Amino acid sequence: MNEFVAYQSEENYAIITINNGKANAISHEVVAGINAGLDKAEQEDKIVILTGTQGIFSGGFDLKVMTKSPEAALELVTKGSQLSHRMLSFPKPIILACNGHAIAKGAFLLLSVDYRIGVEGDFKIGLNEVMIGMTMHNAGIAIAKARLSEVYLNRSVNNAEIFSSKDAVKAGFLDMIVAENHLMPTATKVAEMFTKLNKKAHAETKLKVRKHHLEALANAIELDSKSSISIDL
Repeated sequence: MNEFVAYQSEENYAIITINNGKANAISHEVVAGINAGLDKAEQEDKIVILTGTQGIFSGGFDLKVMTKSPEAALELVTKGSQLSHRMLSFPKPIILACNGHAIAKGAFLLLSVDYRIGVEGDFKIGLNEVMIGMTMHNAGIAIAKARLSEVYLNRSVNNAEIFSSKDAVKAGFLDMIVAENHLMPTATKVAEMFTKLNKKAHAETKLKVRKHHLEALANAIELDSKSSISIDL
């Protein structure tokens, strides 16, 4: 796809891998690469496995961009929110194989897919926006509201609580955790399981189940576009 996002096509699924430095930051290039990977997976009629590099899925948006100016931050956040909307409405199942840490937008991507597998170990998962001085954007709140219970919504969004892999399952960021060496074998096993789904029924049912959440997210993205987003470091 590009130098930061790789695409690997297998018989029944495609693997999209983010590889952008130590933090695996979500930059403009990474968003573009993921979108290109989704385009290709849709053309090839493939289930998607989205993953990162060893020890980290993503530390969130690229802070160099986020601290450049409010306008630069808004542009990147908007692209990230639009990506989440696309993933939540994507016609094929998306599995996220979370290699380790998933912070901020990394954790939001966990909330934007159909099945989430994490790894055992001392990893941090959660939404740290309020902790680093960013008032949570409307789209972020909409995504979290759709996937987290009210208790964990408040703990995650308002209080910026960060969870271990084990506790992230309880909170709603992950569906299961496995040993690190079992991550991709488990993800491919889930992908094979998803091949048994009727494709048309899956795509149409997903849109019906998420209809109100997708509408709320679209409205939130529009609201954010008229707002200012910045990080008060």
